[in-house]
Amino acid sequence: MEYQQTEDILTQPPAFKLYKDSHIGIATFLGGPLIGGYLAAENFNRLGAPRGARNAWIIGIVSTLLIFSAVFLVPGITNLPTFVIPLLYSTITRVLVQKYQGNALRAHGANGGQYYNPWRAVGISLIGAALLLAVLIGIMYYSDAS
Repeated sequence: MEYQQTEDILTQPPAFKLYKDSHIGIATFLGGPLIGGYLAAENFNRLGAPRGARNAWIIGIVSTLLIFSAVFLVPGITNLPTFVIPLLYSTITRVLVQKYQGNALRAHGANGGQYYNPWRAVGISLIGAALLLAVLIGIMYYSDAS
């Protein structure tokens, strides 16, 4: 009888969890690019890449500011179907995550690493969307008061 070893028992799987690119894409669609930046930054931090985390935050913040500026300042943008802009920025986010974290995400899974449940990303995106909405309402309230 021949014994075939399928797994190295001395190799330990990574002790941390990551967000898959698809989970980040869904969360970005629901919560905006700031949430996508947050989740990508979390992955970078867990992978030991603080510079990548900083860049993810910067891209998320700048993208959010640009999108809200465009919504309020570009005439006729409200004529677009409501899903077009979120679909665009969530697709861009997913492509960026695949480009800069794809190899690490695949290696993580191949080494037995765990991924967060997609519902965690959805929950974070809904909380982030609620906070962002509260900030926008506050800004509109105070700008009307003055």
